[in-house]
Amino acid sequence: MQNRYTEDNGDWVKLAILRARGRYITRGKGCYGVLCHAMGFHMVDSVTEARKRQIARLDGARPPTARKAMALAKSKAYQDGADAEATLRAYATDVANFEAWCTKHGFTATPAAPETVGAYLAAAGEGYAMPTLRRRVAAIARACGVAGHPLDTKHPAIRETLRGIGRKHGTPARRAAALTTTEVRKLCRACGTGIAGARDRALFLLGFAGALRRSELIGLDVAHVTWTDEGLKLLIERSKTDKQGEGAEIAIPRGKAEETCPVAALKDWLTLAEVTAGPLFRKVNRGGAVESARLSADGVRQILLKRAAKAGLKGTLAEPVSPHGLRAGFVTTAYRNGVPDEEIMGHTRHRSLTTMRSYVRRAKLSQASPAGKLGL
Repeated sequence: MQNRYTEDNGDWVKLAILRARGRYITRGKGCYGVLCHAMGFHMVDSVTEARKRQIARLDGARPPTARKAMALAKSKAYQDGADAEATLRAYATDVANFEAWCTKHGFTATPAAPETVGAYLAAAGEGYAMPTLRRRVAAIARACGVAGHPLDTKHPAIRETLRGIGRKHGTPARRAAALTTTEVRKLCRACGTGIAGARDRALFLLGFAGALRRSELIGLDVAHVTWTDEGLKLLIERSKTDKQGEGAEIAIPRGKAEETCPVAALKDWLTLAEVTAGPLFRKVNRGGAVESARLSADGVRQILLKRAAKAGLKGTLAEPVSPHGLRAGFVTTAYRNGVPDEEIMGHTRHRSLTTMRSYVRRAKLSQASPAGKLGL
């Protein structure tokens, strides 16, 4: 029996139906005509009309090919991933606040004029800290850039307004209270016994000895830990100052005292929790069961505040107790003990000497003041 899918010349027609983006695309000599005849309707006319309608919606421009569309989509995904999720959330909130203010006061939000941004900053000036206002300028500038209307953040209407706000309403920046070795010992004693206490003790000691940021602590996996004769090594895959994900490895030696040894504390926690893979620090429910979920950033903050209250540790308005205090405490303690700046920065992975020394200032204030050397 002769196959019905043939051309007049007797050649077989090979029908290859490829699924691409939710549609069937046919290839081969005479495929459209043969397939339409077999299915009993004019597919060619339908496809042609759909193509015309698609081009009309694009104002006459030809739609991108599947490969081109995929490349554009990947580029957009990488652009969206250029900033941390917390940064994007803050930017979205700031832009929404700016747009609401513009709508309420009759200004145009997009494209944003420097004078409009200056007026917005002036209206918000007294109620917000300077870092918050600078972040809002950055958020507005980012939104304008994405929309194709670059904002000149160095325009006098913006720059001078910020300088004026800082001069008139500026207050000292809040910094985390440095949790030094003395405070860390008190925190460890406040952890008590139990599996949650073992986790918290390991969390504090590893965060302090490694000078880790909160995001670095909760991002650790068991695979990032390498046990050595001297202690352990931690692989920090990504951090705040490592946007490209180059990674860094830091060494954590054994402690002199068993109760404050970060290596022993981490082993105790992993043994009790029976954690052999996945997230290093996990949630522990009220029943004492270890969950598979990774500990959250806010969870670390709540744990520290709970243990600090039990240990009798209190911060001040200028220097509150926070997880970043473990990192600040490392720098402060290392500086007190005469560790050179280069060694401290190598361990903390600070790229700015000025930033690192902002922690050192606390150590200077707590030691002998230069005024005590005046012979008064």
